[in-house]
Amino acid sequence: MTNTFHPTGATEAAHRVRDVLGAGPVVVLTGAGISTDSGIPDYRGPDSPPRRPMTYQEFVGDAAFRRHYWARNHVGWRHVAATAPNDGHRALAELERAGLVSGVITQNVDTLHDAAGSRNVIDLHGRYDRVVCLGCRAVTGRAELAVRLTDLNPGFAEEVADVEVAPDADAVLASTAHFRVADCSDCGGVLKPDIVYFGENVPRPRVEEAYAMVDGAAGLLVVGSSLTVFSGRRFVKRAVGQDHPVVILNRGPTRADDAATLTVGSGCSEVLRALADGHTARRGSP
Repeated sequence: MTNTFHPTGATEAAHRVRDVLGAGPVVVLTGAGISTDSGIPDYRGPDSPPRRPMTYQEFVGDAAFRRHYWARNHVGWRHVAATAPNDGHRALAELERAGLVSGVITQNVDTLHDAAGSRNVIDLHGRYDRVVCLGCRAVTGRAELAVRLTDLNPGFAEEVADVEVAPDADAVLASTAHFRVADCSDCGGVLKPDIVYFGENVPRPRVEEAYAMVDGAAGLLVVGSSLTVFSGRRFVKRAVGQDHPVVILNRGPTRADDAATLTVGSGCSEVLRALADGHTARRGSP
């Protein structure tokens, strides 16, 4: 039976999480909620506005949709590129170095776990900093594409003074009809961010790698995810099936609360920092 816990402070929450998960090592599944303190809004948080992300079918099937996407992305990706890891990301990297976390499976594409120093990271939904050609499958850096898009659309980003940045490095623009899209420089094919879109499947080898990470851990800690989509929720099911303890740390309910050993309704950064500091304190005690 799930134990729902609403702590009075981060230290109290960290104690409860540690009591359930034990000495580890545990695998951590992260969602958009861990990156909100870095200035990247989430999709489904309690205060998030309704969003309708572009689907894979729309992107590949309609040149106008692709133009609109790349125009928004050309403005929005700069915001994500400029963000820095927050205390939650840094705390997970510290816990990994201490041997309490075996690895991170992230649903985010912002690469902030890497930037914080986490070494064993599976980017479940891809990475915003790479672009793939749907024809020849060549992969290039997003920064390289930015130079090409700027050359094709001089002054475009500067014309847009007020944008809403979305979690997938998009920005909401009023009109994109005059934007020019870059094709693959190798084969002329369609370029797509190396990100798993809605309506697209996570590559099976990546899923199997994540399953193996869950299988080899002593428990699962979910951080900042509503677990609305199955691509993340399946790892809770996997852990439960092996009788591993599951702790969900998230502001607001999730679709897997009934399967968790413990749910904690607190901020990600504060509790993860308390976990890392608590371990350091115990290790330094005589």
